[in-house]
Amino acid sequence: MNSIEIIKELNFKAIRSSGAGGQHVNKTSSKVELTFDLENSVALSENEKELLKMKLSSKLTNENLLILFCDETRSQHRNKDLVIKRFLDLLKNSLILPKKRRPTKPSKSSILKNTEKNKRNSLKKILRKKPKFE
Repeated sequence: MNSIEIIKELNFKAIRSSGAGGQHVNKTSSKVELTFDLENSVALSENEKELLKMKLSSKLTNENLLILFCDETRSQHRNKDLVIKRFLDLLKNSLILPKKRRPTKPSKSSILKNTEKNKRNSLKKILRKKPKFE
């Protein structure tokens, strides 16, 4: 994954942000919308695209577009930087393949320790009972 190539494929749109802001809020578009077309990306390989489709399926639209918003600050430029950083982190974390689990079995020593512990526990509980007189 080449982040410089991917950043070139991003589309940005500035939108008016919601919430309080006074008189200035109706004139500025500080909220940034990032759109990334996963299907037509040249920077990603086919394997990476399939992996991202699988992992980001809840965040993708029907046309395989990934849309992210940022309106954390009043500055459009800072919002743009934040949404790019969030996008790259999302891609990086989604492209990590989990380690394949190898089934293991307990070692002989751990089995012996467990049986000894169970025997001690059992003896402890037997000694708590009242003695039987015959």
